[in-house]
Amino acid sequence: MEIIIGSIPLSIEDVVRVARYDHKVEIDQESKKKVNHSREYVEKLLAERRVVYGLTTGFGKFSETYIPSEQAKQLQINLIRSHACGLGNPFPKEVARAIILLRVNALLQGHSGIRLKVIETMVEMLNKGVTPVIPEQGSLGASGDLAPLAHLALVLMGEGEAYYEGEQMDGGKALASAGIQPVSLEAKEGLALINGTQVMTAVGTLACWDAQQLANWADCTAALTTDVLRGVKQAFEPETHDIRPHAGQKQVAKNILKLTKDSKLMTEQGELRVQDAYSLRCAPQVHGASRDALEHIQEKLVIEINSVTDNPLIFAEEDKVISGGNFHGQPIALAMDYLSIAAAELANISERRIERMVNPQLNDPLPGFLTKEGGMNSGLMIPQYAAASVVSENKSLAHPASVDSIPSSANQEDHVSMGTTAARKAAQIVGNAYKVLAIELFCGARAADYQNPENLGKGTKWAYSFCREHVPFIEEDHVMHPYFRKLEHLMKDIETTQQLEQQINA
Repeated sequence: MEIIIGSIPLSIEDVVRVARYDHKVEIDQESKKKVNHSREYVEKLLAERRVVYGLTTGFGKFSETYIPSEQAKQLQINLIRSHACGLGNPFPKEVARAIILLRVNALLQGHSGIRLKVIETMVEMLNKGVTPVIPEQGSLGASGDLAPLAHLALVLMGEGEAYYEGEQMDGGKALASAGIQPVSLEAKEGLALINGTQVMTAVGTLACWDAQQLANWADCTAALTTDVLRGVKQAFEPETHDIRPHAGQKQVAKNILKLTKDSKLMTEQGELRVQDAYSLRCAPQVHGASRDALEHIQEKLVIEINSVTDNPLIFAEEDKVISGGNFHGQPIALAMDYLSIAAAELANISERRIERMVNPQLNDPLPGFLTKEGGMNSGLMIPQYAAASVVSENKSLAHPASVDSIPSSANQEDHVSMGTTAARKAAQIVGNAYKVLAIELFCGARAADYQNPENLGKGTKWAYSFCREHVPFIEEDHVMHPYFRKLEHLMKDIETTQQLEQQINA
């Protein structure tokens, strides 16, 4: 499947397919015209020796320093080399690929003044599998993601480091191996490459996609846990949710009812108990709030994915160059802090359901810690410890990054978003939440073995079978870590998530 970029807005799924599944990219013809027109205007400005930020001036606090047009090329090279100050471990390859895609999409809007050749080289890198090594730390999230994007630009110039065919190597060697010519940057192009929010947006887009699938899995594991604990089904019936009509809440209640349909384990109100604990009964309200948050976050990300976020911006038709603040990452920073909270809560309530399944004071008639030979075997005692540890870690990570700001560039850039930090933390929390839900699925399947899986509902039986397809039932104590890890990876896989959606939408 080839993704056409430029005039056609990119979706979150488009980004995932290119970044994670290596789909090819093609630039549409209309965007090529826009880019060429914008570049012609930049050449005109240079010929007229106009004073334009980043074109014939220095950067940041040096914006008042005039640079002669004959030094414009060297100015761009110096910019990239001086700004490539990234720190820490490199981003995963999928994130680096998403960064390239989003930067290309922004440049194709025709307001950046960059040559088409530079953009086409970036597309070649995507299509031929040359992935820059981009350190994940070092961005303030305003003036764009300067440091990490400079590492992308280095590879375009034939410098820096890149991955190619499973090997990390010199950027120039990677380009040569793939048959790609490095680019010699010209006026405005270095600034156009690094002044944007594409790093925080790339991290956030992949994390949001994963969180949306996580929300489906949370409904699935909650349904399985509720089923094996013989939950009261009236809590999910529509009357309650119709009179508090939050969209997410209504959706979750509907999902759990569908997944537990035809269950012989679910109970009527008063049959075993009048009402369940909150982690079961309030799943629609808690999961639903996270779903509503994810809808808002997706809206913000889709806008950002298809926006122009560098500076200055070229408006060739109006004969204008405007220095504004589209590079400021605050819209994404706030959304990423919201994502952190939304995902952390899905993990929080999941861990409480795990506790109810294994605790012998709460899980009657199931055996304590889901083992028949307690004492000799610890059963599933420690998986709950592991889930609790990860949930506690998420609480620390969920502290908002967007409320912080440290002035930079001699106080010229006196408020920054910390949006990339917020996005990185959100992605870590989403990853941790998958670990917790994998444990809940593992425990739910074990509990179902003691309740007879044939008694499960239509959808919960599918969840049980999915787990048992990849994880055997072993009653004696054994090493469980590999199984948790396997389930976690499978739950993120696009084909598996589509199977789950089919169960939910059946």
